[in-house]
Amino acid sequence: MTRHIPRAALALGATLAVGTLVLTGCGSGSGFDEPAADDTAGTLTSSDDALTVLIGSSGDAETAAVEEAVAAWSADSGVEAKVQVANDLAQQLSQGFAAGTPADLFYLSTDAIAGYAGNGSLQPYGDELANKDDFYPSLVENFTVDDEFYCAPKDFSTLALVINTDLWAEAGLTEADIPTTWDELSDVAETLTTDDRVGLAFGAEYQRVGTFMAQAGGGLVVDGAAVADSDENVEALDYVASHLKDGTFAYAADIGAGWGGEAFGKQMAAMVIEGNWITGAMTNDFPDIAYTVAELPAGPAGKGTLQFTNCWGMAADSPNQQAALELVEYLTSSESQLAFSEAFGPMPSIQSAADAWTEANPTMAAFLAGAEYAQFMPNLEGATDVVADFNAQLESLETTDPATILDSVQQNLSAIVE
Repeated sequence: MTRHIPRAALALGATLAVGTLVLTGCGSGSGFDEPAADDTAGTLTSSDDALTVLIGSSGDAETAAVEEAVAAWSADSGVEAKVQVANDLAQQLSQGFAAGTPADLFYLSTDAIAGYAGNGSLQPYGDELANKDDFYPSLVENFTVDDEFYCAPKDFSTLALVINTDLWAEAGLTEADIPTTWDELSDVAETLTTDDRVGLAFGAEYQRVGTFMAQAGGGLVVDGAAVADSDENVEALDYVASHLKDGTFAYAADIGAGWGGEAFGKQMAAMVIEGNWITGAMTNDFPDIAYTVAELPAGPAGKGTLQFTNCWGMAADSPNQQAALELVEYLTSSESQLAFSEAFGPMPSIQSAADAWTEANPTMAAFLAGAEYAQFMPNLEGATDVVADFNAQLESLETTDPATILDSVQQNLSAIVE
């Protein structure tokens, strides 16, 4: 899953070719039917070879859940399959490709897909999935490169507004005051700000501040074009900067916290912008803090959030791709994904599991609601470096002209956008 252990998880996420996502389908699946002459379904390799599955685990719960699921599929299919837990997933994945011995299946992040797709390391199997039409369209787009759907999204997370309900009540606020617009967010942040805490906190990074850009109608890449310096993005950063200056918003690091979850748990902030991974931190580290989760307030252009995801990448050199495909379909089934959610917290990447997930997690519904309008990290080769530079500049947003920052990002982004 995509988890946040301060910044480390940001590289896993997510998810956004950032811009308003077109929520359309991506064709119909053919399952395992005999392919037509011009179909690509017959191109997968098939053999008696065992499968290796390389994952980057968030902890014992995730490792056990994946191992159990793979073992169950293996017992049923008769195909031997083994899970390997990487200490450094990016490094071990790269080493496997370089040595010509990659795992058959592996966790693959959005920032890595373009590079591996470009050098021919990946098998583009997305259109051969029997359940391909069940994935959220924005997740399919996240793993589509040059109009080719490469791999099945394994799960995902979004960002929402997390509110300390005790501090909320102490400030005289009620459920009716939960903000739905920027103006309302400004008002409640001011009401909640005291000498001991800030009204709203979040990380000094695009992976949080980008929510305001989305709500303003901006983003980084829209319809294949770099738009970092758009008027919408300037408006968004102006809004954030104004509240950093008046002290009602704060970066987590500036109030002595490693990330938003710590700021929230230690009551340095009454509200934070975080993903559904915060629930694990609250349960484990701050079990006495009562909170509620709401959708992020709409901006001038409407609702907006960011999503973070990984997919099940498949090696182009795998000698048993047909079995790997069947394993992916099993791992992305409703039953498997709901079990993963219960075990370690991610949201299912398929729409058919939404009702069951919401019923099991009613207090988390705001996170899933964001799937309808979430943007994702640019899945372009070189985007990671562009975002890293953007993040470094955002640290000084309070004292730097937003247009100056965005002009720099536009220059860097344009260099990698074809």
